[in-house]
Amino acid sequence: MTPDASTRLCPREESTQEMYPMRPFAIGLTAALAVAVLVPSAVISAQKEQKGKPAIDAKAREAGMKEAPAIMQASGASCTVSDARYIGEDKKAGAKYFEVACNEGMGFALVAKKDTAPQVYSCLESSQPGPDGKVGGLACILPGNANPGAGLDAYVKKGGASCEIENTRAIGTGAKNSYFEVACKGGAGYVVQTTAPMNIGGEVAVNSCLLYEEGGNVSCKLTNRQTQLQIVDTLNTAAAAAGTKCAIKDKRYVLSTKADNYFEVACDDGKGYIYQQTSATGAFNRAIPCAQAGFVGGGCTMTDAVAAQTEQAGFYSKLAGKAGFTCDVEKYGLLPTNDPKKEIVELKCKGSDVGGIAVFTATDGKVFDCLTAEMNGFRCSFTKKDTQYARLTKDLIGFNKASCQVSDARIIGSTDTEGFIEVACSDGLPGWVLGYPIGVAKPAAKEFLSCTQAKGIGGGCKLPTNKPKA
Repeated sequence: MTPDASTRLCPREESTQEMYPMRPFAIGLTAALAVAVLVPSAVISAQKEQKGKPAIDAKAREAGMKEAPAIMQASGASCTVSDARYIGEDKKAGAKYFEVACNEGMGFALVAKKDTAPQVYSCLESSQPGPDGKVGGLACILPGNANPGAGLDAYVKKGGASCEIENTRAIGTGAKNSYFEVACKGGAGYVVQTTAPMNIGGEVAVNSCLLYEEGGNVSCKLTNRQTQLQIVDTLNTAAAAAGTKCAIKDKRYVLSTKADNYFEVACDDGKGYIYQQTSATGAFNRAIPCAQAGFVGGGCTMTDAVAAQTEQAGFYSKLAGKAGFTCDVEKYGLLPTNDPKKEIVELKCKGSDVGGIAVFTATDGKVFDCLTAEMNGFRCSFTKKDTQYARLTKDLIGFNKASCQVSDARIIGSTDTEGFIEVACSDGLPGWVLGYPIGVAKPAAKEFLSCTQAKGIGGGCKLPTNKPKA
């Protein structure tokens, strides 16, 4: 008997690309800098200058290493203390202040109060100058904290971004998260979201600066929009190498998903594309013609997408006809494929109930009608299922079962060579199972089975009128 089989279906591209634009939202931020500034100057240990840099008192270091590691551990921040210093104490407020350097890279300023969880501020936050250009009393001066921005590198990598950090700044801290900006060599920039306090073991999100509105409470200042869009020129060079040439007239950021960034380009020749970039590596993925890019953030806005789609529909009509499938294409939709030399398209034919799934290559193509397409791993969404029943009824006549007018059908499974369709009959009597060859555009039914004979295929018949009577 035919082995048990199950059909695996490829959904439309819209549902597989996870096109959920990551949009910024209002976040209540508190500037750690304000805390640093408010530390009374009287409680700060006196610091001597040594070659233009603050000298660290040996006793302050000894006191810091004695107390700070335990406080740091209690804070929950990601830090194995490698160096520390005692900054001072506000006896009236019952607060002690420390700076620590960490093996993990990012250092911190600590505020410790009795019976209260420690307050932890990254050195990027505590050392950031105020409006007057001066840093506050909690600024980091330990040698291990000389470059606090480097401590963000591990977070950027964990967030999946490719960035050689050139500049950094603290944006602010909310109730649960801290936000930082990084500027990368080459013009790209990101907003890094970490837990508060920072812990490399916690959740990290790294999003392109292009995602955030300029001037918002979470936004980028180290790079501007024009600089950030320079990446499109790099993608354009890669697109040209892959066979898509465009003299860019205009460009814009479209959206980001969990895995990719999308940019639209308008070309001097009137054409347009949406470039897909893999966010983890920054590499060019593919160029999507505007005629096929409706599933990406609403499609192209800088070129005449309607005209492009009309032209593309005519092109698909010709390709389908060449493949032996007559169809005046009214509507089409791309399906995902991992083969760059293959295009898989759903076709809706004008003035017809017939639709299909086309598989086109540079040299040939085949079009499956919507019934046999499902057995081959694709599913039509433009064509109603009941329009396929007449074809199944006709196939049953070939097996001398003209009494069955098909009223329902479902794919019950497939093997590498054969797919199986369960059908129900309008008279309510038990239906049948038809077998068709896989990979054939216009297959003739090759096998005919009763539901009893088909028990071992995909769990057997399950349509209501085909279930065994109790």
